[in-house]
Amino acid sequence: MHAPAPTATPAPTDRASAWLRRRLGRAVVLSYAAALLVPGPGLWLRHSHALPLGPLIRVPVSTAPCLLWLVLFSSGLQVPVRELVRVLRRPSALLAGLALHLAIPLLVIPLVAVLLHASPDSDGGSGLVTAMILIVAMPVAAGATVWTGKGDGDQPTMVGLVLASTLISPLTTPLVIELLSPLLSGGYAGSLAASVHTADGGFTFVGVVLPCAAGILVRLALPASLRGRVLGAVVPAALAGSLVLTYVNASGALGSFVARPRPLLLGAALVVAALVCHLSFVLGRCATRLLRLDPPAASSLTLACGMNNSSASAVLITAVLPDKPHLLLPVLAYGLLQKTAANRVVRVRPSTVLRSIA
Repeated sequence: MHAPAPTATPAPTDRASAWLRRRLGRAVVLSYAAALLVPGPGLWLRHSHALPLGPLIRVPVSTAPCLLWLVLFSSGLQVPVRELVRVLRRPSALLAGLALHLAIPLLVIPLVAVLLHASPDSDGGSGLVTAMILIVAMPVAAGATVWTGKGDGDQPTMVGLVLASTLISPLTTPLVIELLSPLLSGGYAGSLAASVHTADGGFTFVGVVLPCAAGILVRLALPASLRGRVLGAVVPAALAGSLVLTYVNASGALGSFVARPRPLLLGAALVVAALVCHLSFVLGRCATRLLRLDPPAASSLTLACGMNNSSASAVLITAVLPDKPHLLLPVLAYGLLQKTAANRVVRVRPSTVLRSIA
């Protein structure tokens, strides 16, 4: 009788990654709490700092874009490229997801702008609408693949949606911003126009597309014997980097809030973020029902409609509106709410997804 083969012991980095994934929700909450209680280091990291590369050379480095680059590079590195072949052979779900991801903001944001126009805010809620536009204009969040993997969704379709929305974001992000900017009043329209030039001028390519593409190319180039080691090192680092990025962004918003408490603004940011997030998921749900997609594809498309790359939008807001850190409040709220909604989607069977978020 042969002795059973010994099971492979997971590497320490793999165990650390699994441990952190299981506690990611609590870790995000702790990042928010740290930003509220100890915002100083996060505020320092929000600014550019000179990195000496010699006695005469100093290179300015910004922490938030570097952390975003690491997170997106890790996402590209984890893409199962061969599984995308099946999606490309039957691209109906992929094309439907891209169309919904582009169309839903054009339906949701005007409704929110009309509701806010009647608010007592002096600018008619243009600040909150600006933040929401910069969220919904971003590609599908790479983290959506994690939530799909936890449920019974169509993982290749989800990966295809993340990659495709990211690759076309240099075109779609400026387009969505330009179409929605007439809803704004005051100086926010000019600021949003500046963000169009920033996005069109290379932010979405250098800050979003390039790191994802680099991760995919590295995965293809690596031999199978080294791929596991690289993933074991990069994935935990990216998870930790995403938490630091959350802390840095939250410090900018919550630090200014602590210095000048504005409870009404905080409440409005939570309500607006919740409304946009809920409507995006519900419209995605209704569209999957009309398209009569199979349950796994419907689950993935529902996630794609409601989950946007809020980290990229926070970095863009910091770049084009550095004097308005309070606009990060709705971005942070949306980032937390979309994870909560995604958790509700994947905790149920895909056939009941349509009822779970209604």
